[in-house]
Amino acid sequence: MHHQGRCGYGHPGMGYGHQGRRFGRAFGGGAFRVPVNVLKTESTYEIFVIAPDRAKEEFKISLKGNELTVSYQAKEEATDNKNWIRTEFRKASFERSFFVDETIDSAAIKAEYQNGILQVTLPIIPGSEQPAQEIFVA
Repeated sequence: MHHQGRCGYGHPGMGYGHQGRRFGRAFGGGAFRVPVNVLKTESTYEIFVIAPDRAKEEFKISLKGNELTVSYQAKEEATDNKNWIRTEFRKASFERSFFVDETIDSAAIKAEYQNGILQVTLPIIPGSEQPAQEIFVA
């Protein structure tokens, strides 16, 4: 996944979300940004979305062109009558976008939700990565 060929770490395949923001954007312009970790192995990119207390059926993952989008739409819940002393956790809506390039096998992308973490696996097509080319300044 990438933005303009390379991410800030020089890896093809992974990159920026919309408007140059690294790894995604908030849903609907809101301020909530779900934490995301991205790992590169020899054969895959692994996206870890930290989103506890949700059902796996509530996530939407789509690929349109070169844009992979992971989102969650919070359901409107009736206000509970609990007398909360402190609340630091909420189930807010979010959307994160990633650009996928030709090194990713888009037909083999898979996702799994376990222990509050959504893991999206993007297989790298063997032999598709090219070494970085150094450009000399004249």
